[in-house]
Amino acid sequence: MTLFSEDVLAGRARRAAEATGDTADLVLVGAGEPIGKPGGLDQTYPFIPHPEYFWLTGSRRPGGVMAFDANEGWKHFVRPASPDERLWEGEPDVPPGEDVAGLDAWIRERALRRVATLGARIPGAPFDGEVTASVQERFDAARRPKDAAEIALITRAVAATAAGYAKAREVIRPGRTEREVAIEIEAEFFRHGATGVGYGTIVGAGSNAAVLHFEPGARVIGEHDVVLVDAGGEIDGYTADVTRTFAASGRFTARQQAIYDIVLAAQLAAIGRCRVGVEWHDVHRTAARVMAAGLRDADLMRGSDDELLETGAIALFFPHGVGHMVGLGVRDVGGRAAGRPEGRMCCGARVRVDLPLAENYLMTVEPGIYFVPAILDDPARRAAHRDRVNWAALDDWREVAGVRIEDDIFVTPGEPRVLTASIAK
Repeated sequence: MTLFSEDVLAGRARRAAEATGDTADLVLVGAGEPIGKPGGLDQTYPFIPHPEYFWLTGSRRPGGVMAFDANEGWKHFVRPASPDERLWEGEPDVPPGEDVAGLDAWIRERALRRVATLGARIPGAPFDGEVTASVQERFDAARRPKDAAEIALITRAVAATAAGYAKAREVIRPGRTEREVAIEIEAEFFRHGATGVGYGTIVGAGSNAAVLHFEPGARVIGEHDVVLVDAGGEIDGYTADVTRTFAASGRFTARQQAIYDIVLAAQLAAIGRCRVGVEWHDVHRTAARVMAAGLRDADLMRGSDDELLETGAIALFFPHGVGHMVGLGVRDVGGRAAGRPEGRMCCGARVRVDLPLAENYLMTVEPGIYFVPAILDDPARRAAHRDRVNWAALDDWREVAGVRIEDDIFVTPGEPRVLTASIAK
């Protein structure tokens, strides 16, 4: 039994076939195999199928291959249940399909044709790197818009995530540790239907709030700390991705509040730009401009908005992209428009997505301002931006450490829809 209805999967198969067009004669989409734990003998890490395969099949079973022949359509090859599997793990959920043992013969019958291999590589199967890259690009484009079944799962993940954040507001107090907060949040996700966490939960107190992907530890939350939480509940591979920044005492200091207000204003402005046809780099630029103006008003930065953006000075405080695609995994599809160079910078930051927005895209919008010693104390950066930062005033603001606010935004034909609006800011 697969996660999605036959109609949903048939619709995705049509989209994928139409996207492939005449680029390839054969397309093989592999689920992959479990990865063994080092020194773990027969133990493996929890299996996650490649997203292209899961999107087409709704199956989390390893070893399967979806195979597309331009003349015949799609065929699903699956791994039958084995006696050992039934002994150690119970009866597995095997989707309908042909035994994967017959895949090699199926491929040989179609020899000397253009073959693309997506997802996991298929042992012994032909591989054409150029054809694969072209089909991957088209397949990604087909997967970017979220269908109703995907949004239904993400909506459930958001509900579980909202419960976790409500618990966070209860438990974030001076004297608690970061790890204790993370445990309470994740437990609440599971109590409200999550089947996993979408990524490693981030809880950073005080100076740890300035570490973008901080892993919670034994640090005790202090009276005047900010506490940055970035966490999302997952349901069947689909995840929410949310960040909130809290005051440990329940009330920010004046400087913490000033930075929080700047970040919130930047986020709201960027969300307002999440409309069909708007370039994602322009969404990033919108957030960066609001934060540059706010930091200038706080007498932390100096210069015009354009100068602070064009020179990359704003990246001293906003060093990451404004967001990314989310859904089937926390980094869903993303990428760049055809013909664009990889790694284009925007306002001094490397932005994960380089595309115009389209209807039914699901994006995170997560601007942040951070006081990162490794950046702000770097002699080269100080020299490059000596007149664009009020370096003498900087030390008074380091207590803020980091503030980030993140929501999941669904691009519609009209107003952007904030799927995570129920989670208080």
